[in-house]
Amino acid sequence: MTIDLFAGLRVRDLEISVHWYSALLGADESFRPNDKEAVWTVGDHSHVYVLVDPDNAGTGLVTLFADDFDTALATAARGGLEPTTVETYDNGVCKAIFHDPDGNEVGIGGGPAG
Repeated sequence: MTIDLFAGLRVRDLEISVHWYSALLGADESFRPNDKEAVWTVGDHSHVYVLVDPDNAGTGLVTLFADDFDTALATAARGGLEPTTVETYDNGVCKAIFHDPDGNEVGIGGGPAG
């Protein structure tokens, strides 16, 4: 059995969010299933999507774990985005926390180098 994961975040404005998430992820959205959603495929069977829902926007929490943490941060920086905070845990795992224009928290984690 194969299961696809769709992690959704509620936003106020689709076009602003598409621009922001495309900058964070380094790619245009993969598809738009309708006029209120945009989806990015971030891995095999793994997707992040935004949904226009102004009344509930800004309270989401998603963490993506990258196989190359430094490249993920560099991709975001090329898009003009810098993390709000960067944490390093005792085991060497790092996590950068970003906040989208609505306040949703998107973490990007990565394992220790080597």
